[in-house]
Amino acid sequence: MSKARIAVLVSGGGTNLEALLNAQEAGQIPHGEIVLVCASNEGAYALERARNHGVPATAVARKAMSQSAFETALNIKLAAYRVDVIILAGFLSILSEEFVSRWPDRILNVHPSLIPAFCGKGMYGLRVHEAALARGVKVTGATVHLVNEIPDGGRILLQKAVEVLPEDTAETLQRRVMEQAEWILLPQAAELVCRGLA
Repeated sequence: MSKARIAVLVSGGGTNLEALLNAQEAGQIPHGEIVLVCASNEGAYALERARNHGVPATAVARKAMSQSAFETALNIKLAAYRVDVIILAGFLSILSEEFVSRWPDRILNVHPSLIPAFCGKGMYGLRVHEAALARGVKVTGATVHLVNEIPDGGRILLQKAVEVLPEDTAETLQRRVMEQAEWILLPQAAELVCRGLA
């Protein structure tokens, strides 16, 4: 069986990447294979995580170049590894409509809320959980969606709700959303998309 070739794009520590790598090793993504991890900065710990799992890891430093040059360099890496599917796992660089349009229904993103709640410009990381706590919601969660040319758009693939507890801080809520939603949904969504390409 030929497997879809996956690139995971990262910017930081790589906890979602670790979940994907562990799921792959456990046989939970049988129709896909992570063949490349690419970070938007050279200091991302996610690169070390990838190497620890024997996955090629590289960086394309976003700050060092223009948007166009960054995306050209990224496309060169993706082509070199014959990538079929891209997973954005804590990838903080914005991709242009032109870049996204080249990967129709092949770019997955995870967002730490139940879209459409707490998303949009500036809503990433702890900010999302701070907003959820400030609003006083009782339930939050995570969403994995396909990225398209519309900002914050795309088809929702999977969502999972997570209870907000009275004693939660943004940090404790973030951790629980990762453990109970993101780390479960990302491998499931990866398999869903890769199986569709088989």
